Amino acid sequence: MNEIIDAIKKRRSTKRFKSDAVPKEIIDCVIDAGLCAANAQGKQVPVVVAVTDKKLRDRLSEMNRKVGGWEEGFDPFYGAPVVLIVLADKNWPNRVYDGSLVIGNMMLAAHALKIGSCWIHRAREEFDSDEGKAILKELGIAGEFEGIGHCVLGFPAAVREAPLRREGRVFYAE
Repeated sequence: MNEIIDAIKKRRSTKRFKSDAVPKEIIDCVIDAGLCAANAQGKQVPVVVAVTDKKLRDRLSEMNRKVGGWEEGFDPFYGAPVVLIVLADKNWPNRVYDGSLVIGNMMLAAHALKIGSCWIHRAREEFDSDEGKAILKELGIAGEFEGIGHCVLGFPAAVREAPLRREGRVFYAE
């Protein structure tokens, strides 16, 4: 089978990560694959913020936990040491679509590199908040951005072999 199609069919979200650091070269490769995603009018509007600083990672996790309404102590990033935040210009009408393709590419690239990944939602709520806007300002990121999602990365604590999914419905108009 074609290796890309095989990766699409076999990739699964990781929900338990080791605390081991992911090499910067791997993070950069995953981000580069994300930024090669198809996007409206070739504008390349999404941006990626790579968070490897534990203090900031934990701050984002706590913000996300509160938005999600989980109990104190729950980590919605599942212990992943890397958080890739995907943002896009709030004024771009295709921001959510373009950013979603970036995250999809990053998850496939991570899989190809034997790195676990998971899409974590609630970035919009995080970066619409005053605290989220302050974080972007602290990082020197200027402009009006919407949080599209997070792609968390790390070495999986356990490898999960799941059956192939075939749950979608297909309609042909011939």
